[in-house]
Amino acid sequence: MRFTTRSIARAGITAALYCALTLLLQPISFGAVQFRIAEALTLLPVLTWSAVPGLAVGCLLANMLGGAVWFDVVFGTLATLLAAVCTRVLRDRLPLAAAMPVLFNGLIVGPVVYFGYVKAPADAIAWPVLFSTIGTVAFGEAVVCFILGLGLITLLKRAPESLWED
Repeated sequence: MRFTTRSIARAGITAALYCALTLLLQPISFGAVQFRIAEALTLLPVLTWSAVPGLAVGCLLANMLGGAVWFDVVFGTLATLLAAVCTRVLRDRLPLAAAMPVLFNGLIVGPVVYFGYVKAPADAIAWPVLFSTIGTVAFGEAVVCFILGLGLITLLKRAPESLWED
């Protein structure tokens, strides 16, 4: 893991793509049932470590500019960062790597969506609704990661290896 001009540029491009895709597709990128197409990029750490900070910064910017509540900005970014790190670690086991964004977004972003956007402050916790929100966030993430994300990685692996060298 070296910081080179190329790796910093690659991280910046990843952040910009993530943010732009999220904001351009905002109606399906936020909410209890979300298909954040930008999450297909969460598999880029399979190819390059520089995607890890790029994804975190992109998520941070997208959530801030998209009008997310503060804890969605913080914990959504944390979920993306943790998923990206684990995806990088598991890069040689592609299906398991693809499961990391599903796991972290379901377990972290699911409750954030419930407490930030579904549950009224004075209401008691509706456990079935909380678990349902975790499930719908994980489901949307799984669709994007396992269909679009794996497809993207398959296509990008055909590019010259020098494109992904860190």
